[in-house]
Amino acid sequence: MNVISTKNIKLQKNTSDTYKIKALKLSPDLNLAGEKVPLDRHDIRERMDRELLVNTYWQSNGLLLLKRANKYFPILEPLLEKYGLPDDFKYLAVAESALIDETSSAGAAGMWHFMKATGKEYGLEINSNVDERYNIEKSTKVAAEYLKKSKERLGSWTLAAAAYNAGNYGVAKRLETQQVTSYYDALLPDETERYVFRIIALKEVLSNPKAYGFIYDEDDLYTLPKTKTVKVDTVITNIATFAKNFGTTYKDLKLHNPWLRENKLNNASRKMYEIKIPVE
Repeated sequence: MNVISTKNIKLQKNTSDTYKIKALKLSPDLNLAGEKVPLDRHDIRERMDRELLVNTYWQSNGLLLLKRANKYFPILEPLLEKYGLPDDFKYLAVAESALIDETSSAGAAGMWHFMKATGKEYGLEINSNVDERYNIEKSTKVAAEYLKKSKERLGSWTLAAAAYNAGNYGVAKRLETQQVTSYYDALLPDETERYVFRIIALKEVLSNPKAYGFIYDEDDLYTLPKTKTVKVDTVITNIATFAKNFGTTYKDLKLHNPWLRENKLNNASRKMYEIKIPVE
């Protein structure tokens, strides 16, 4: 058998001469809501490194998240402060939905990805006509209530974040069975094993984008158009007509009020709704 030696063969580079993939140095200060990641542990360091690499070198996704964060963080930040939730939890919303109002394959909806049962349990109106999981103000309040209860039950913000993914009962049961009290000591489902690390990686990259190679100008980022709020406690028989009466279109009104799910607002109970109207 002939064996060809590659010792003296110069391999041709398949990428641009300027293209390099650099290993990342992990900051010793990585934390979630002030709770530090124990990077001195080899398994923890490897898991943290994985999520940071994925969220650094998935460049198109990272840049889109940066653009959307500029659009939605100014709304989320004061709401989190108002409802007593650490600012870091805005990155949980990024991890959940990428700041897009889409419905997951499991049926979780809105920026905070609530399931119907959980949303209704916490007082959100969810039906074919109105779905308040898509209302950023109301769903953020519910997310804060859920996470604060989880923290009270489980003892840390890190475990509260894990419970947002796996449920309070699921996390509490595994902690009890394994006789541990820390997220970093527990063996959890695969998705939950990555979940908190992903949130922390997103926090690190989105907080220090230029350190991770993201280059952009301020006018490259997305912004939210200005709106005015109209209070409505009656039936709206035709939202397209309603929008036209306020000098806008059905499409633009729905973009600012995705919780309106049909071309009407039934409102049999005469509830007070706040509808955002885009202002040029």
